[in-house]
Amino acid sequence: MIEVDGLRKSFEAVEVLRGVDLSVARGEVAAIIGPSGSGKSTFLRCLNGLERFDSGRAVVDGLSLGSEAETYGRAWARIHRQVCLRVGMVFQSFNLFPHRSALENVMEGPLSVLGLDRAEAEARARRLLDRVGMSDRLHAMPRQLSGGQQQRVAIARALAMGPRAMLFDEPTSALDPHMTAEVLAVMSDLAADGLTMVAVTHAMAFARRVAKTVHVFGDGRIIESGPPEQVFEDPREEATRLLLSNVQAA
Repeated sequence: MIEVDGLRKSFEAVEVLRGVDLSVARGEVAAIIGPSGSGKSTFLRCLNGLERFDSGRAVVDGLSLGSEAETYGRAWARIHRQVCLRVGMVFQSFNLFPHRSALENVMEGPLSVLGLDRAEAEARARRLLDRVGMSDRLHAMPRQLSGGQQQRVAIARALAMGPRAMLFDEPTSALDPHMTAEVLAVMSDLAADGLTMVAVTHAMAFARRVAKTVHVFGDGRIIESGPPEQVFEDPREEATRLLLSNVQAA
């Protein structure tokens, strides 16, 4: 489903990604862990076309993304649109339209991008909001929702586009433990249904329980990959052991 080879990305003189290789099978849940500043979020943004990378290649559901030197201008805009139709993304911040209800937020993409008629878009939005446990807050405005509720609406909004894979960029980092549990329960449900997912997360228990593969980022590279039981119980690399010990100490 996703194949990344030699991905490199710099911001001016700072090299953020230093040759990342990663593959995710269709239906697989891949968790990405690592310290802040290790390139995790930038990697996700390169995968869905929000950042143009400097070299390497990423193939997402058969769609090839080349480096910035290879794709630019209208060609990049066309590819970016195609990627966004195939890959949904949920960010740390909820980014809901503040002047629209939960239902209207989820309807917006199907109406304006997919061209669905209003009745079909509303039916889809209602179904997805019910799936994430928000059927009782359809007409609530974002300011009337808790952080966990807003994030669940954001997940429904991403799902409304019918993505073939979902990217999660630390979706619980701004939430308290109760709200975190709400969002992780939704993500676990999506994983159980076989949705391809790549999740950058600090929720180690979630990564251990749900992911098929855990990738450990460090200094712009993947320093270790493996099944959760290997990475968490018998890490090969000292950097992984240090990361996990710091998490446990916190």
